[in-house]
Amino acid sequence: MINAIQVYRVGRWAFEHRIPIIPRLLDYVSRLLFSCWIPHRARIGRNVIVGYGGLSIVIHDEAIIGEGTEIDQGVTIGGNARGEGVAKIGNHVYIGAGAKILGPITIGDGAVIGANAVVTRDVPPSCVAVGVPARIVRTNINASDYLYHRANH
Repeated sequence: MINAIQVYRVGRWAFEHRIPIIPRLLDYVSRLLFSCWIPHRARIGRNVIVGYGGLSIVIHDEAIIGEGTEIDQGVTIGGNARGEGVAKIGNHVYIGAGAKILGPITIGDGAVIGANAVVTRDVPPSCVAVGVPARIVRTNINASDYLYHRANH
């Protein structure tokens, strides 16, 4: 079954090969089919998994998302009104359903963002952040304990 990341990959490929119109068209196809916004200009690493095909995910076009990251439904990765720039997500990060990652911040490798957390500050590698506003509740975690595709393969 096709999902939003697969549509993004085709659009990104067309963008990198300077094929006009197709990338933007595929952005809107993804929006129509999956009710999400994963623009071709965002930089998304390999083996990224989106929950429920990408349902309600919104990603800023300047966002950077590392390899092996899992993003559940309803997640927003975007900017804020106070600073220029958007989030940079590390490798093998888990982002729970409904989480909001806002502003020019960095989420470290192997971090876990809890469901409905609102993250406006950096999260160090191998930490769990939860709440509104998000705060660190665990450190030195093993990301594979939280990542579905890593734990089950």
